[in-house]
Amino acid sequence: MKRRHFLNATSAGLTASVLAACGGGEDANETQQALELEQAQGSKKRPVTTPSGPIKSRVIVVGGGMAGATVAKYLRLWGDAIEVTLVERASSYTSNIMSSLVLTGQRNMASLDFKYSTLISKYGVKVVLGDVAHIDPVGVKVTLGTGTVLSADRIVLAPGIDFDSVPGLGTSDKMPHAWKAGPQTSLLASQLAAMPSNGTAILTIPKVPYRCPPGPYERACLIADWMKSRKPGARLVVLDANPDFVTEKDNFSQAFYGLHANVIQYVPNAEVTQADPAGMQVYTGQGVFKGDVVNLIPTQRAGQLVISAGLANATGGRFAGVNVLSYASTVPGAEKVHIIGDSSATTQPKAGHIANQEAKVCADAISRLLSGMSADPAPVTNSACYSTITMTQASWLTAAFQYDTATQAMKAVPASSAASTGWNKGNFEEMGTWFKALMADTFA
Repeated sequence: MKRRHFLNATSAGLTASVLAACGGGEDANETQQALELEQAQGSKKRPVTTPSGPIKSRVIVVGGGMAGATVAKYLRLWGDAIEVTLVERASSYTSNIMSSLVLTGQRNMASLDFKYSTLISKYGVKVVLGDVAHIDPVGVKVTLGTGTVLSADRIVLAPGIDFDSVPGLGTSDKMPHAWKAGPQTSLLASQLAAMPSNGTAILTIPKVPYRCPPGPYERACLIADWMKSRKPGARLVVLDANPDFVTEKDNFSQAFYGLHANVIQYVPNAEVTQADPAGMQVYTGQGVFKGDVVNLIPTQRAGQLVISAGLANATGGRFAGVNVLSYASTVPGAEKVHIIGDSSATTQPKAGHIANQEAKVCADAISRLLSGMSADPAPVTNSACYSTITMTQASWLTAAFQYDTATQAMKAVPASSAASTGWNKGNFEEMGTWFKALMADTFA
């Protein structure tokens, strides 16, 4: 099966499973069967045949999240005897997707933990645990924290996001962002659990672009629904730095102003200018707000490695400009460095599913380039996600993107982009199926 056709089939298959979740003509069982059939057919058409024999080229992947793990896996599957070294500081990946369910006690952190053992044993990826001290984009070298220097034919950077500092916050953990799943997720969960039943929680939303556009709004809905049963009398103040809902406006506005109106106070144009963790106060252009719990999500930028390497040349120096045919850097002389996932500046959303899709396009392009060919001139990607509107119901959003030669960017395909009308339990159940399929495609 040609890689381009595989990418298109995967995109279409996941889109179909999402559409079916909201009255698209199939029930949950039929959708699950279709997804299982698609995976079975995909495995038959593209068997696991990791390269053997002499190594012809080397690629270093930095970062083992959704983008990094996927590109490492598919470089081994699709490449011609490519040796892949994945450098990651942690021994496993903690999924940001579904992590808000930890706040309501519906998931535990262990259920979000994904290890690299299958990438090693099944696909032959070499995993090096450690920090990266320096990237040499021109020499195509990576210096580890130990001083060891790794050389390659290509480097793929997938370090995710970092946060801007918030004036007054310092190193205090009293206002966790919990936007990188891990200890801060558990901390925020414990803070919410300890909050008085008539207390006030604050959730801040940074200006776009940030990781997972629907994420803060769905977290707000989830917490609001949880408060109704666990903290009756409590309220949630949502301080949005943006002038309005940045995505799924119909569903989120109905949820905020209708379903959860007695719990949520929504304040747009409320960019955080200062934090006072001692007094549990947040200062914004719309006034000062005080809470018992503050989930402060700062403004975001590319991972520090990208910035330190001088590759953040887009979005005002905050993210990395890339050629979306291969995700190669647009910085002159750094064409052998590819940046995928949340650190790249593209017209696609920053989210786990799209990171997986970008990684496949990147893996396909690098495999072609290292074999003396050109990158696919017409890549297609798909972004799908579910949003928890209550603790048992969800909505969905999906969009397909196709390369546009006129703008040299990925352009949303209107006919393949849609959102659910409202939310239901079936969507919530399908969310679990979608999550399992996505993580299996990345790590299994």
